[in-house]
Amino acid sequence: MNIWNTTSDFILLGLFHHTEAHLFLFSMVLTIAFSSLMGNALMILLIHRDVHLHTPMYFLLSQLSLMDMMLISTIVPKMAADYLSGKKSISPAGCGLQIFFFITLEGSECFLLASMSYDRYVAVCHPLRYPVLMSWQLCLRMTVGSWSLGAADGLMQAAATLSFPFCGAHEINHFFCEAPTLVRLACADTFVFEYVMYICCVLMLLVPFSLILISYSLILAAVLQMRSREARKKAFATCSSHLSVVGLFYGAAIFIYMRPKSYRSANHDKIVSVFYTIFTPLLNPVIYSMRNNEVKGALRKCMGQCAALHHK
Repeated sequence: MNIWNTTSDFILLGLFHHTEAHLFLFSMVLTIAFSSLMGNALMILLIHRDVHLHTPMYFLLSQLSLMDMMLISTIVPKMAADYLSGKKSISPAGCGLQIFFFITLEGSECFLLASMSYDRYVAVCHPLRYPVLMSWQLCLRMTVGSWSLGAADGLMQAAATLSFPFCGAHEINHFFCEAPTLVRLACADTFVFEYVMYICCVLMLLVPFSLILISYSLILAAVLQMRSREARKKAFATCSSHLSVVGLFYGAAIFIYMRPKSYRSANHDKIVSVFYTIFTPLLNPVIYSMRNNEVKGALRKCMGQCAALHHK
């Protein structure tokens, strides 16, 4: 078997072929990606401009929107350029950067969603102690911790993945560089790396996911004991939007990273990857804005200010 050195480029086979049906799907993906960028940018703008949204909950939400914008910017421009130009090569350095940013953002989002669930737990179960239990200092520490843990995992996986020698077949059956897909091309024994990567996935996915389940179990117990129907309705509306985001994100991530090797399929991986790298970032601002009266109020206020400036 020929060893292919890491100075040569990888070839991304991509997601679409040059057919009318795939051109239509490609246009849809670009539209969704652009809408996601605009939706998340709008969410960040509203949270920054409206003083009523200057709370730890919305600060964490703005970080989620920032991560989603960066995730789309990491994946979609390269995918679109490859499809339109027909040049599907990517350098090892470019591949390493994609792996680093992708793992960093996905890992950071895991811990950020856990932080958001803690914020909701304190708000629902201990509302009078919220300023103490969810202080701005703790919120900032959670945010920095989320980014740092994600970056550490991203750096480790990118460096380890590119340290392997690769075989003659240097085609990646994906539309971006993802560690599990790239490892399949390695000529060396990858058992130890895959085992360590699996342990990392347990830490990065299942530990935060377990904390989220515990938080929402306690929230549910508290909500069911509320006497006020209006309070129960508000708590359910807020928490159900959070759980929708959590379910979409963790479901897709666990499917990609924690399935046994014998059940993996490149085509299935590509479809699920599209879902949580392009579709889920669009759903986040939609879910949070449609189910949140404070965000809708901030949007109406912003539109009113824009209309007033336009008529001056």
